[in-house]
Amino acid sequence: MVSRDEALVVGWSHTAFGKHAEATLESLVVEAGRAALLDAGIEPGQVDLVVLGQFNSGLQPLGFPSSLALQIDDALLGVPALRVENACASGSAAVHTGLAQLLSGRAEHVLVIGAEKMTGLPPETVGAALLGADYDAAGTTSTTGFAGLFAEVARAYEERHGPVGDTLGAIAAKSHRLAAANPFAHLRKDLGAEFCSTTSDRNPMVAEPLRRTDCSPVSDGAAALVLGRRPTSRRHDAVRVAGWAFANDHLPTARRDPLAFAATELAWQRALADAGMSRADLDLVELHDCFTIAELQLYEVLGLAPRGAGRRALDEGTVLPGGALPVNPSGGLKSKGHPVGATGVSQHVSVAMQLTGTFPGVQVENARVGAVHNMGGLAVANHVSVLAAL
Repeated sequence: MVSRDEALVVGWSHTAFGKHAEATLESLVVEAGRAALLDAGIEPGQVDLVVLGQFNSGLQPLGFPSSLALQIDDALLGVPALRVENACASGSAAVHTGLAQLLSGRAEHVLVIGAEKMTGLPPETVGAALLGADYDAAGTTSTTGFAGLFAEVARAYEERHGPVGDTLGAIAAKSHRLAAANPFAHLRKDLGAEFCSTTSDRNPMVAEPLRRTDCSPVSDGAAALVLGRRPTSRRHDAVRVAGWAFANDHLPTARRDPLAFAATELAWQRALADAGMSRADLDLVELHDCFTIAELQLYEVLGLAPRGAGRRALDEGTVLPGGALPVNPSGGLKSKGHPVGATGVSQHVSVAMQLTGTFPGVQVENARVGAVHNMGGLAVANHVSVLAAL
């Protein structure tokens, strides 16, 4: 029996991530939202709230997209709709906004959509938009963009703990190998650890020590889910939202230790406490690996290895399929793709699929509890959700 005080993910959908020249932000929103309602077995007229996660920051001329979801069906006329933005955590911020409304009793069914149209634009436009999420770099020009910011993290890591090149290459290879099996992923080619650890014409240095294979691609895509209080889908079981939390760090870089990820750690602690669980209860994690150095850092934040020894999580197989805590079986942002506003919703959908045995890629066996970590900026906005099978 599901308590009226609990929230469920009752249905979901996911477009393929990648370069979709024919797609528009509107078509992505409509496609994902319509498919999620169909999957949930919910009629458009039963939706009480629509929440759209989208970063934009100049990526699209339309700065007021909240009502795009009403294009799904005329029965959505009059339904409250809002856009939520929290940089690269916009998708999870949208999910958490929907949860708050659901659990407050103001809504019985919430449609959450995350979407971004990023390709087909000049690289400098995309770079400037993404840099708008950084306090120090906003409004400036940069040849390396956010890769340059995470490269600074990687260099700080090397100064304290030693070289990261082969470790980052191993993380990248894991991501590519897993994404190759995921039909939703943007980069579906197993490149191998040697290629990912070697600088070459096909894998150039972007911002030392980060190579192209250390960086998530610019992608188009959308994902959607339906929050409710009772299972409604005839296609699969619902998934329970066992706990969720978020935490923000200071925006100026000077006020943050680049290796602490302090608010990230707080968000994890709060979400696990909200779920009444510990890390040992988790069967998988989809975490925010916008760059491979972020994934390495997050191994340590999660306590999968001591600070400065994140490589152990790889060498001991902890984060691999079949390990104690598989990380990013979808391929992660690094290889699945990172259409910014869609990312957090995609992560929730990926975990929900894993917990219902319906994930189309590498399935984690007997997965009962999974977590999502989505961050905006350089570990500034941090959203964590814990999902559990019924």
